[in-house]
Formats: sequence, structure tokens, C-alpha cells
Amino acid sequence: MLTQIKGLHHVTSMAADAQENNDFFTKTLGLRRVKKTVNFDAPDVYHLYYGDETGSAGTVMTYFPFPHIAKGNRGAGEVSETVFSVPKGSLGYWKERFSGTGLTGLAEDEAFGEKRLRFFGPDGDGFALTEVDGDKRKPFVGGTVPADDGVHGFHGVTMRLRDGGATGELLKYMGYEEIDRRGALTRYAVKDGNGADVIDLEVLPGAPSARQGAGSVHHVAFAVENRAAQEEVRKALMDTGYHVTPVIDRDYFWAIYFRTPGGVLFEVATNEPGFNRDEDTAHLGQALKLPRQHDHLRAQIEEILPPIVD
Repeated sequence: MLTQIKGLHHVTSMAADAQENNDFFTKTLGLRRVKKTVNFDAPDVYHLYYGDETGSAGTVMTYFPFPHIAKGNRGAGEVSETVFSVPKGSLGYWKERFSGTGLTGLAEDEAFGEKRLRFFGPDGDGFALTEVDGDKRKPFVGGTVPADDGVHGFHGVTMRLRDGGATGELLKYMGYEEIDRRGALTRYAVKDGNGADVIDLEVLPGAPSARQGAGSVHHVAFAVENRAAQEEVRKALMDTGYHVTPVIDRDYFWAIYFRTPGGVLFEVATNEPGFNRDEDTAHLGQALKLPRQHDHLRAQIEEILPPIVD
């Protein structure tokens, strides 16, 4: 069993409109945009990162806003819901905050004894806010949400699968433990993690296959401290039979990727070097930062990208 993985690092999804996406995360949810850059493989498309003050691992939601992208179809083989941790007793604030915003799918319920507020994002993304007692991570205080009610970071994600057996075994190999079962849901958690510790598997044998598009999670990333730990994880996964990519430099972390038995794309990302490698903390997310291989195209890229008004 691996011991290097400490919870989630980030979750990356797709959207249809950069301005709408930016407004939802910075104004509605009160997160900080910690990086404005571009897709490594399609530099005419933004890559936007939102999180806490510094973009700590376990807090960062990232998006590729592809103009005119078709909406995704929900189904099996995807991350169906991204769950954020909020302070105990704060759901009343959030329910009132969301009223009149046009958000759809608002519903209050409980999962594994935790109160939560579920809703859809602008592209139909599945989200929930869950009250977590004792989460010591600090919300971003420079945004639109009071610190006493603010988002601490991820609590976890839910993956919808037709069969959860092989993916459950993979999670156990990655250091997660099965801690509870409720109907179609099985909860896995990593001990002594970074706060973004929970993975729920929802098994629906008859669910149609998901098709990615706007509102779909592209991949979910798990956090390791450094490149040495990442290399240990990579070797162990390959020795187990998984096809794992070489290490890829993503400027703010190093990444490896592999496809899970249920079809979800997993990434293992390092906590180093962080989002302040090319901007000081006070100015994170303000300037357009380009990967080194695209910097010579800055004039063309800036002309193509739609402006984002903060």
C-alpha cells in the first residue's frame, strides 16, 4: 500500500465561458483566482485556477473554458460531484447566498452523517458544500465571503461507476481505507491527509456512459509532497500493471497520469513548486502567465483570448 498520497491536489474540469466561470468561483463561491494561464496543448484556451490564499494542495479547482464546447452528458465513468468543506453551521448562509443567483439543483441532504447543500454550477457541474467540524484550513479572506462561512477547500469527490470493485481496490492501494457504506455509496478516506481526504464511489450498474463536455470533470489529481515521492508512486503503479505517463512539468507542479478501471483519469501531482513560482502571493492570478514553450506566442495568444473582467 502506498503512503505518499495525502489527499486531493486539484480537480480539473471544462467550461464553456471564461467570464462566467471566473464570476462563479470568485464572486459566488468566494475563492481566489490563483493563476491565469493557458492550456499546455491548446494555448488559445485559458487554464484558470481557483483556491485559497496561496493555492494550497487540496483547495484548487481548475478549468479549461473552451468556447462553444458542447455540454457533457452525465453518467458512469466520471467524477459526478466535487464537494467543498465549509464550517459547521454555515449552510444557512450559503442557502441564502445562493437564492436569487439562478443556480439550479439546490437541495439539502445528509451524506455519511454530514449536512450538505448540493447544487449545479453554470455548466451543470455537480457540486456540494459539506459542513466539516474542525477543518483547520483557512478560507480565502480577500474575497466576497466572510471567513466564518468561507470554503476551506475540497472535502472530496464522488465518482459514479457501473462497478466499484476494481476502483475501490485501487484506492486502497493508493492509501485510502474503506470507512463506510450507505446504499449505492462507499466512502474511502486517507488518514492524516491534507483535509481533502474523502472519495465516495457511487455504483449504478445500469447508468449510461458519461460523455465529456462543458460541466464535466476532466481529471482528479492526488497530492504528494515532492518529486521523489511522486517517482515512488509512479514506479509502484507501473509495477502493479498501470500505464502511467512520464513526469510532465506543469510549471506549478509536476504531474503523472493514468486511467482507472472505472474510466476516470487520475493524476498524481506534487505540492512543489507552487503557484508563487512566477508571481508573488499578493498578486497571484492577476497577470496572464504562459508556459515557457508558448511565451514567444504571447502577442497572438493575448489577441485571441477573451478578456476576463474581475
